[in-house]
Amino acid sequence: MSGGSRVLAGAATVAALLALVAGGSPATDAEPTEAAVASDGPSGDFARLVPIGGGRRIHLECRGTGSPTVVLVSGARGAADEWASTMDPAHPAAGLKPSPSAVLPTVASFTRVCAYDRPGTTRLDGKPSPSTPVPQPTTAAAGVKDLRAVLSAAGEHGPYVLVGASWGAMIAELFARTDPRVSGLVTVDGASPYLRDTLTPAQWSDWMHTIETTDPGKGLEAPDYEASVAEIRSAPPMPHPLPAAVLTADKPWDLKVGDSGSTWPAWLAAQDDLARELHARHITDTRSGHGIAVEQPQLVADAVHEVVDEARKQ
Repeated sequence: MSGGSRVLAGAATVAALLALVAGGSPATDAEPTEAAVASDGPSGDFARLVPIGGGRRIHLECRGTGSPTVVLVSGARGAADEWASTMDPAHPAAGLKPSPSAVLPTVASFTRVCAYDRPGTTRLDGKPSPSTPVPQPTTAAAGVKDLRAVLSAAGEHGPYVLVGASWGAMIAELFARTDPRVSGLVTVDGASPYLRDTLTPAQWSDWMHTIETTDPGKGLEAPDYEASVAEIRSAPPMPHPLPAAVLTADKPWDLKVGDSGSTWPAWLAAQDDLARELHARHITDTRSGHGIAVEQPQLVADAVHEVVDEARKQ
């Protein structure tokens, strides 16, 4: 993960990860469209801009049928199209390509699933999302508010199983702590407040500085981790038992910020802490770098399926 970065788009090489930290987008042949596939309400497949009030619109894509509804929450600056794409871990330079084996279409085969573009995100073709821009930086609470608004406006009802990747895991966690409609949670190499404790003060400071100085003034999503940590820690405790899974990268990667040493050990420690907090199944044999959802989509889909099945029993 990197603050203000595309975080699902292949951290398989150091060069790719550094490009992500800088806020770059990987090459892809994807050409997402804004046309609705169907318009017969929440039971139909669609991809469209949804008005959420205040003159704002958010791009939302939903497919499949069934309950609970799985909601996919991308990492920083990641748009919905990441969840419909995969990469070849052996050839990360080839970028992401749309695939029927990606997380979103696979999950749509067994339940309803939605993904969305937060403001300031970038699509895989390098174009900005059409979601209405908002002032940056942003926080987990702002992300929760927007997610609730777009699901409600589109008529997508709970219960929900939230799937949060990297920065998106902090939005998913806060949503789960504050909304009784959440019936399950999956984090995909997710960020958490525990990073504030496991990173050294120098590493945390270097990381926050990197976020603050990446593409200032361009309207790109810039997570405010300090504020978001405070928001999550002041929220109600996570409901228990809540079916949950934590997936963690096992190919070392690094935030590569400043000269304060490798962040990999701190990342792993925070993942362990998160899994304990959630009483979650901790999946550590992922054969993946940070981009688990695009490198090993079946693994992610299987974890989601298990949590969905558990949620259906409750």
